[in-house]
Amino acid sequence: MRGERSCFWSMLQAFALLPTMAFKDSQTTKKIFEEPAFERPIGNHTFFLGREAVLGCAVTNLGKHKVGWLRAEDQTVLTMHERAVLGSRYAVSLDAPRTWQLRIRPLRAEDRGCYMCQINTQPTMTWQIGCIDVFVPPDIVSDDTSGDVSVQELENATLTCKATGHPPPKITWRREDHEPILLKKPSSRDFDKVESFVGSSMPLWRVDRRQMGAFLCIASNDVPPAVSKRITLNVNFAPTVKVPNQLLGAPLGTDVKLKCYVEAYPNTINYWIKNRGEMLLDGPKYTIREEKTSYKVSMWLTIRQFSKSDIGTYNCVSTNSLGKSEGTLRLYEIKLNSYSEDFSNQISVAGGLTEAAKGNSDNKLRSEVTFLVVLFLVYLLKLT
Repeated sequence: MRGERSCFWSMLQAFALLPTMAFKDSQTTKKIFEEPAFERPIGNHTFFLGREAVLGCAVTNLGKHKVGWLRAEDQTVLTMHERAVLGSRYAVSLDAPRTWQLRIRPLRAEDRGCYMCQINTQPTMTWQIGCIDVFVPPDIVSDDTSGDVSVQELENATLTCKATGHPPPKITWRREDHEPILLKKPSSRDFDKVESFVGSSMPLWRVDRRQMGAFLCIASNDVPPAVSKRITLNVNFAPTVKVPNQLLGAPLGTDVKLKCYVEAYPNTINYWIKNRGEMLLDGPKYTIREEKTSYKVSMWLTIRQFSKSDIGTYNCVSTNSLGKSEGTLRLYEIKLNSYSEDFSNQISVAGGLTEAAKGNSDNKLRSEVTFLVVLFLVYLLKLT
């Protein structure tokens, strides 16, 4: 009987406590439900140098709590709720009802890193992290980049170009004149022709004069703009002279043109001399002209009204700081037959007569042959 009474009172006490337990559970559930929470991750983002970076932190059930932004690396507080704490480059704004945006402008390279969005919940703070990467356009480092380079022919040379940027830039070499780059392999005389060369250093083995020119070092990393620097390669060598025709003949009274080709660097002093003595000057008797392209020079000497006093030896001379060279041309008279006409308005070409002179000689010869044939026929008629 006593056991039944004890069981009854226990059940009655349990029913009396049910409302209280239910109330505590509902309060706990409500408290958990109303705790601030992050709606979505901040994520990782990429921005360009000098622009504005924006990171968004979406919070639900914020209530009376506060949101702050910190630099994750050193826990420096940047903003607190609606107020910027550190400098004018940092700002905070509320986008829509729940997203707290950290704005950094203008963006610097040192802003690259991770940032923490923090809610001042108790007993521990609630936080999440998002990171930004700052893309920086390329910039050529002048102190680590070659200036204009001068080497002696057959020496080795290296053109160097260094650049900064993020991502790290790619260095591409091209010739400014759009000609192929000539690259000689070590222990070889042959050249490889390439449109471009990739690398911060371009080695040139036993440099040849044909490799001389202006090169462009171009740095690019897909962040505009790409940048370039012009580097000139000068190859120094003593003059060499080539004469296309060493023996020239011309009729008297014509204008005669002599020509030489010079290759040299640095620049040369060029002149003509006659019979190893007299230096010829531009004037009524002689016309002297030069045409230069890179390390090549074409020299012309025109002798007006060729006469017997002009017969002789002519030398084209070229000299620079590394040496001297000359070419020799011999000029002689081409004699025409007695019935040749005046050639004062003709220009002699290397090795013989002009076409007009040849044509006049042929016409005179045909006339004389015809005249002799007629005389012979008259003589035969008299005999008969």
